[in-house]
Amino acid sequence: MKGFALAGILGVTFASPASAEPLPSGSMGLLLGGVAGTGPDAKRLGFGYIDAFSFQAAWAPMTTERRIGWMARWTTIFTANYGASAGQVADLQTMQMDLSLGLRIRPSANPRRYITAGGGLALFRANQTIPPNMERAFIGPVASIGAQQYFLGTRLLFDFDVRYGLIGDGPTQIAFTAAISITGP
Repeated sequence: MKGFALAGILGVTFASPASAEPLPSGSMGLLLGGVAGTGPDAKRLGFGYIDAFSFQAAWAPMTTERRIGWMARWTTIFTANYGASAGQVADLQTMQMDLSLGLRIRPSANPRRYITAGGGLALFRANQTIPPNMERAFIGPVASIGAQQYFLGTRLLFDFDVRYGLIGDGPTQIAFTAAISITGP
């Protein structure tokens, strides 16, 4: 009995610490969702959907032992908006490209579930002029919060976000996105 106790103590004392499992750092995928203008731009931008050609790519180096990490994400969103007063000739269509930096936080012991928050710079372009400035291209800040969940081990990443932009004097809209991404090194 004393031999087993001594072996256990020696094993715990000289055992190497458990190493963390690396998570895939990169992801690329498609996103869908809905958009709507907010505040004074609610009528100007109307509401609509995010086109199937929208996509995102992200880099988030992290291991399973860490609870907080960082991420960088590039998103390109194409929308079709209905009921937009700015859509004089046809339905209003927009494209938004943004680059954002943010945090990934693991809220529980599950190493495959994260909460995200970020902000960055966005370029926004419409197919028609948008009042009151009667311009088609805008640049300004954008912010997002969301949740991520890995599936099939860590091969797929589902990403749900709420985005608000362009904060400032450009047209403001809120977007609800759902993305499915393939992960990789």
